[in-house]
Amino acid sequence: MAQKNRNRKPLRPLKGKRPTFTDEFVFGLNYKSASQLKRFITDRGKILSRRNSGLTAKQQRHVAEQVKLARYMALLHYTADHLRQSQGG
Repeated sequence: MAQKNRNRKPLRPLKGKRPTFTDEFVFGLNYKSASQLKRFITDRGKILSRRNSGLTAKQQRHVAEQVKLARYMALLHYTADHLRQSQGG
């Protein structure tokens, strides 16, 4: 049993991941700034996850709320259907 741990690397303290955006920038976003909100949306129209966007949980909730408001006000698209061309004929 004790031989299993022989090849393991010693544990080192983990460094926390630093947020990529400041609170002033994120909480300054509102639904009217659709061009800035587009950086948090995929090309398919989905909201990026926290892991991909680099936001904290609180910032992610704020961005998601503002994206949904912008969609409701028709400033952002819900899906990427407007990019697809009609097929067939």
